[in-house]
Amino acid sequence: MESGKIFYLIGKSCAGKDTIYKNLMEQQNFHTMVLYTTRPMRDGEVEGREYHFVTEKEMQELEREDRVIERRSYNTVQGLWHYFTVDDGQLDTQKGHYLLLGTLESYKKMREYYGEENVVPLYIEVEDGMRLERALCRERQQKKPNYTELCRRYLADEEDFSDENLLACGIEKRYQNNKLEDCLKELILDIEEYR
Repeated sequence: MESGKIFYLIGKSCAGKDTIYKNLMEQQNFHTMVLYTTRPMRDGEVEGREYHFVTEKEMQELEREDRVIERRSYNTVQGLWHYFTVDDGQLDTQKGHYLLLGTLESYKKMREYYGEENVVPLYIEVEDGMRLERALCRERQQKKPNYTELCRRYLADEEDFSDENLLACGIEKRYQNNKLEDCLKELILDIEEYR
């Protein structure tokens, strides 16, 4: 049996990655893996569903064992939180195709770890004006909108997902998510070529 691929959804904030991820998981026969975090569990979250919740000490032990594939750290008002991917046996491409969601940096680390030929980037893109409108709409729905953070994230995305950075990661294909149904059709057609 030919091994499966790891399809990796990436894109700027408010490009619709979460919605696309949910749709693809419902429509396609994908496996996924649960990431790890050191942040506290939120109300309604379940260990092993949203994340594996671990302590800083447990994360350091996994790093000593050389099992952490990639890690992102965020300095929050509640302290430093880490989100990371662990080689813990969850991902086995002999079982089929996987769909993961991450950042450009995490994609690079996964590609280095699993091999360029095994990790397929699915870069989701939205026209900047539309993306800003979506971001504003989403922020207005928060109990305490933080427009400063929205602007910081928006500008950081421009730098993180520059044409140079995308090309350096071998990402040439861009999926326009101006209309969800059209974007999904294009993604599914390309994914089917790997099956």
